Amino acid sequence: MRFQLPRVVTAEEAADLEERGEVVVAASLREIAEAARAGRAVLVTPADLAAGDDGDEPDAAAETAAASLCAWAGATYFRTNRPAEVQQALDMTASIRGDRPPALTRRALA
Repeated sequence: MRFQLPRVVTAEEAADLEERGEVVVAASLREIAEAARAGRAVLVTPADLAAGDDGDEPDAAAETAAASLCAWAGATYFRTNRPAEVQQALDMTASIRGDRPPALTRRALA
């Protein structure tokens, strides 16, 4: 499988990917890492990973943090209700890992 940058998908796209068997649905960082090492595309829902024991909906910061951790572990597709925030976190994580160039670089700021 060729490398693909992580991206946000809609619920319909996620369901279609699952139905066609193109992704592994993961519920933990360990599952994500194992599937990614095996060369599989991984679908995660960051809100599920960021939800507390009380079952409340996580705030935006917790969900984007969970998305970043999942991307670092190798997740490919992200199902979320906060697409703009999560995609920004995914782009940042890919830049830090060196998978994509930063959107803006500046030199000689001193």
